[in-house]
Amino acid sequence: MATLMIQGTTSDAGKSTVVAGLCRVLARRGVSVAPFKPQNMALNSAVTVDGGEIGRSTALQALAAGVAPHSDMNPVLLKPESDRGAQVILRGRVQGHMAALDYHAYKREAKAAVMAAWQALSSRHDVVIAEGAGSPAEINLRANDIANMGFAEAVDCPVLLVGDIDRGGVFAQLVGTLELLSASERARTRGFVINRFRGDMALLQPGLDWLEQRTGRPVMGTLPYLPGLLLDAEDSIGREGREEGEPALHVVVPALPRISNHNDFDPLRLHPRVALTFVGPNQPIPPADLLILPGSKSTRSDLDWLRRQGWETAIRRHLRFGGRVLGICGGFQMLGTVIDDPEGLEGPAGSTPGFGLLAMTTRMVAGKQLLNVEGRLLSEGEPIAGYEIHNGVSEGLALERPFCELEGRPDGAVSDDGQVMGTYLHGLFDRPEACTALLARCGLGGEGGAVDYAVHRLAELDRLADALEACLDMVGIERLLASR
Repeated sequence: MATLMIQGTTSDAGKSTVVAGLCRVLARRGVSVAPFKPQNMALNSAVTVDGGEIGRSTALQALAAGVAPHSDMNPVLLKPESDRGAQVILRGRVQGHMAALDYHAYKREAKAAVMAAWQALSSRHDVVIAEGAGSPAEINLRANDIANMGFAEAVDCPVLLVGDIDRGGVFAQLVGTLELLSASERARTRGFVINRFRGDMALLQPGLDWLEQRTGRPVMGTLPYLPGLLLDAEDSIGREGREEGEPALHVVVPALPRISNHNDFDPLRLHPRVALTFVGPNQPIPPADLLILPGSKSTRSDLDWLRRQGWETAIRRHLRFGGRVLGICGGFQMLGTVIDDPEGLEGPAGSTPGFGLLAMTTRMVAGKQLLNVEGRLLSEGEPIAGYEIHNGVSEGLALERPFCELEGRPDGAVSDDGQVMGTYLHGLFDRPEACTALLARCGLGGEGGAVDYAVHRLAELDRLADALEACLDMVGIERLLASR
């Protein structure tokens, strides 16, 4: 058993991408490999084979490794509910809600879960590629660290440090991070990976030579910028939409403060006849054919935010002009008449009026629904597949006209005039037949264009792995793994 850890100089430096690529490279070579992220803070999550939940990027890495996602791969998942508190999930199961300071004190217990999960995962695979979180040089978070060097020290594994040259200042990032580590942490940092380089390598080489001479550590590879690479993101939302080519269906999604599972919309980003726009705070709400209310980790709070941003008026105007509205998970709950959270499962206890577009109420209850499901659209009959991940239970007359069928049971609702739709299913657009049928329902005529997102994911992972094979010192990486 061998473990290699990939850490980064900053958030979004490319750790997740490098781990996914390495998992794919090793899996293609016949190695039994699995990803591991000790601690993750993210609102995008996936349902695991053992009925838990882990960060979405780790689930993508499991796909790259050719193994089913398991809760051992991401033993600590923090789902922010405010700037100072989060839902804490250990080995796939909700433990409760903690303020930041309370969680800091809880880290000793969390570390035990991390170590147990790593040991279990290591017993089932020959290689574990671990991913850090944020930066290992966050001085204020060093005590009881379990996300970066605290984990690497505990399991005594080598570390590669990734820096993003596209951000600028990559040499300062790498050298500065190394300088802020302890002596033992510096010793286990065995090399660097520079991510997202575009240009002439001859112009970069003097800098690489200086870096190796200055630190005594090799640059294990310079990865190219891969234009158009679309892999499941952790939390960042790309707001660019498609701007050329007609005809196009215009789809608008509010970028909620606590938006969750926005990967639902990746197939729409790829559709050649869809213009997808995310609308952030204080931005004008553009005309659309379809408005989609996405999932939310803090549904009532995000519903209040939508009202303050003028979305309630915009939605009603949109419907008056014949547009369609689709709610997914928390967005579906917002379409009802009221959302009750008597136990304060998603924030302060209380009740919030919904938009009143569907005759139903939702009550937040303990015990999260975590299921991978298959079914069909009831109107068109097309097969669908995805996952459910929510606390709320919805009731009311609107549910007598369901949107789809999942595992033989009705799900969601459709208004009498067909303009308002809602479902608890994530992954709604992943299958091309279902995507085509839903977009046709919303006004996109003609056939074709929808992407089989499962096939696309694998193709993108192979594209990434090809780049790593070409640019990384895989002999050196194999030597690191063998040294363990």
